[in-house]
Amino acid sequence: MKTADLYDVYGEQLQVAVPAFESYGAQHAFSGQITTLKLFEDNTLVRETLNQPGVGKVLVVDGGGSLRCALLGDQLAKLAVDNGWSGIIINGCIRDSDVIRTLDIGVKALNTNPAKSAKRGEGQRDIEVQFAGARFAPGAYVYADTDGIVISDRSLNESEPRK
Repeated sequence: MKTADLYDVYGEQLQVAVPAFESYGAQHAFSGQITTLKLFEDNTLVRETLNQPGVGKVLVVDGGGSLRCALLGDQLAKLAVDNGWSGIIINGCIRDSDVIRTLDIGVKALNTNPAKSAKRGEGQRDIEVQFAGARFAPGAYVYADTDGIVISDRSLNESEPRK
């Protein structure tokens, strides 16, 4: 279901992220249960997380909004595809965007930057993160498409009754 349609049905039950993200990846619409990372200019945890099974999940990375380096490149995006992740939302930058646009995954990020991130192994996993005027909690659900990003505390599958 499209984010606009979800909003029409569920309205105030949803959070709507501020429209600050560009779409990358071949999938422009994606959804899933949220897994979170909070880090700054260090993508070590991104690799570790995407190296795990992610079927039905979306990785939400709060990179502090940094535009100074990329937190995701083509190799990590390919790893995400290979491990079944539905999508990735990054409050930060990606690189290798031309290749990522060909991969069967949804990716949303603030922008692109060719610079690599550090590899210090710093950051936190599975904690609530807040950016773009929204709260992303582990275990909640995110729905993204070309209209934007909405977050729900529960799954909004097609079989649920309308309000």
